[in-house]
Amino acid sequence: MSDEVSERKIAGLTIRIDRELCIASASCMLESPDLFEFDDENVCAFGPDAGQVQRDTVIAACEMCPVEALTVLDEDGKRLVP
Repeated sequence: MSDEVSERKIAGLTIRIDRELCIASASCMLESPDLFEFDDENVCAFGPDAGQVQRDTVIAACEMCPVEALTVLDEDGKRLVP
């Protein structure tokens, strides 16, 4: 995985942030401010409380990304978002 992709397991899901695709629309943050925040480069990053977010909220927040910079995979590696 490159430095331009950040990945974390949350609520049994694998969430990937493609930092090169992120346009800082903050749509994901409006849906779940605990899951995502902006880093020092004004790019989407995982928030400090991301691990506490429920599965449905993770999916809904990632679906909000207008440029598909957020990917969600289930436990079997099946792509759920986008």
